[in-house]
Amino acid sequence: MLNCVMGATKVAQRTLAALDEERMADVVAFTAKTLATGRPVPFGALIVHTGSGETLVRATNSVARDNDPSSHAELRAVRLACKKLKQPSLAGYTMYSTCEPCAMCMANALWARLDRVVYGATIADASKHCLQIHISAKTVAARSDMDCVVDGPVLRKESYRLFTHPNMLAAFGQWSSAKPEKAGKK
Repeated sequence: MLNCVMGATKVAQRTLAALDEERMADVVAFTAKTLATGRPVPFGALIVHTGSGETLVRATNSVARDNDPSSHAELRAVRLACKKLKQPSLAGYTMYSTCEPCAMCMANALWARLDRVVYGATIADASKHCLQIHISAKTVAARSDMDCVVDGPVLRKESYRLFTHPNMLAAFGQWSSAKPEKAGKK
């Protein structure tokens, strides 16, 4: 009996991992479409129903377009999802993000009561190209009263390619949050 349960758990974990990869590939492909535009971004987010996997919303970063430093992909996705559902809670939903959420985005995910957050590239990956707050999403979640599972990185290489696309590399130089070549902590 114990072996059957352990076997079923391993199958469920493999199935969840496969679903995570499929959904991450979806949000990477969605975000990659911006690379052919005048305002490319490497940050994209997807929110799906945790049980059914049905897509609720997708969003990309629009900080430059909106002139709003809080217009990160994850925040935009949460705003769109809550508006679509006409409620402030996203309990029963999972977010997939092409990059590990910053502290602001992870806090927002917690306030929205998301079940899970799954990310691709890491904060350290993003920090190679643009300024970051070096607090992991898992740390933010662990220091919260709200429950949210944080998993990642998933499809890290594929997600990081968004950051290294030639159009994205050119765009980073124009961002107000571009990483200075010789940035150092004071």
